[in-house]
Amino acid sequence: MRIGGPPALARAAVSRVRGGDADGPRRGPTPRGRRRYPQPQARDRQPAHPRRLEARRDGERPALPPRGGEGRARRRQDRRVSPPRLGIVLSPFATRPVAEFVAVAREAEARGYHTAWVGESSGYDAISLMTLIASHTERIHVGSAVIPVQTRTPVVLGVSAASLGHVAPGRVALGLGLSSRAIVSDWHGLPFGNSLRQIREAVQIIRLAASGERVNFEGTFYHVKNFRMTAPPPEKPVRVVLAALGPGMLELAGEIADGVVLNWIPPETVPASIKHLEAGARRAGRALDGFEIASFVRTCVTDDPTTAREALAREITGYASVDAYASFFRSAGFGDEVDAVTTAWKAGDRGGAVKRVSPRFLDGLGVVGDEAVCRARITEFARAGLTQPVIVPFAPPDARAALHRTLRAFP
Repeated sequence: MRIGGPPALARAAVSRVRGGDADGPRRGPTPRGRRRYPQPQARDRQPAHPRRLEARRDGERPALPPRGGEGRARRRQDRRVSPPRLGIVLSPFATRPVAEFVAVAREAEARGYHTAWVGESSGYDAISLMTLIASHTERIHVGSAVIPVQTRTPVVLGVSAASLGHVAPGRVALGLGLSSRAIVSDWHGLPFGNSLRQIREAVQIIRLAASGERVNFEGTFYHVKNFRMTAPPPEKPVRVVLAALGPGMLELAGEIADGVVLNWIPPETVPASIKHLEAGARRAGRALDGFEIASFVRTCVTDDPTTAREALAREITGYASVDAYASFFRSAGFGDEVDAVTTAWKAGDRGGAVKRVSPRFLDGLGVVGDEAVCRARITEFARAGLTQPVIVPFAPPDARAALHRTLRAFP
């Protein structure tokens, strides 16, 4: 790596990742003679281990072989010292005309960003934005962070993943997560569930559907009978990454996913999250070699840090008022700050809640300053164990030029 929204919407858009039942479902038999879903090829042009191309009967990733003669601590060290890649969230630019958005995507590719990430809430849908980016670029990867599994069927997500796999072979990361009741029930009018089992079932069906296999599945959340995609599957399967905060989702990601996307996490907390990922990987009998550990880092490169920090404080306030994030912030050592923010919020004092976001809280969760300051702080995130720090450009409403300045400050 070369480096030197309003509170109400935030409350609705955040992903809830509290624990649930992570047991696997029961699935009907797959006809004999059909090939199983091949697993993702090794990245960065490294030869794939043959066992990585075998699929398990339940549609999850196979157990990956541990690296011979090396302990877990050595593997973790190797992963951390390897040069990480940088990602960039392009959603803040999506409100611009299409031609300008495409130009930003091409600039991100030219600057050397590894992945262009887009979210999905009340703006444009992630699949369309990913397709737009992928069809106008050649090298940069595209990823969703994240698409709620509750708002699309797994079959639709599987077919979408396969389609994207043809548009951008080997360049797609399908980021999935659990969303809030406000989005699932109020916006989409769908039954709200918040269980790890739903994620597990969805990932299994998505992989099977995208592979061209015939899908017969009986689970707790999903029931699929005799579906088979008629289009050819992509040669390189789409990687599946999970958005995670708490131990349950982190361990599930380590067990079944190709990567994880963290959010609002200080670098000091990253090692603890990695331990949960490793616990999940051990449960599946595999190591985390080749596993993507990305984290969103709100970043504003500016000569006016005071205004930018106020904007960051408003965003943090919106998240801190949501139970799942409040619990996570407390576990990261910001309990006093969360209590102060939520007390003012519940009393209807929105301005007071923003003022109670302490400098320590701000500096732990975001990056604000000139190019040198921001590059140094992102380096700290990389050294904490991330394989991909992801720059999330933000700016005060009257300083939108800072979005482009932030984009151009890296890699």
